[in-house]
Amino acid sequence: MPLKPEQKKQYKSIGHHLKPVLTVADNGLTEGVLAELERALADHELIKIKLNILDRESRLATVAEICKAGKADLVQVIGKMALIYRKNFSVNKQLSNVHRFA
Repeated sequence: MPLKPEQKKQYKSIGHHLKPVLTVADNGLTEGVLAELERALADHELIKIKLNILDRESRLATVAEICKAGKADLVQVIGKMALIYRKNFSVNKQLSNVHRFA
């Protein structure tokens, strides 16, 4: 289900203060990257990803792959940073960025 504009606005304000928890390089989505993506989304719901990819089209394609692989919604892409969100139904309120900053 796509995010509503109000949700995106709230998540952007929360994401502004976050540090990237995942870095993706030119070699793309390896098993280790996908495992860390799954762990980070399960723990934090809202995560920032740094993309060390020079080509803009490749960067956007990688973000789309990340969202598809993690079953997450794209909140925002600025330069080499992407902010993605996936709802966790059994959330740990101490780890979730959405619950800690809301």
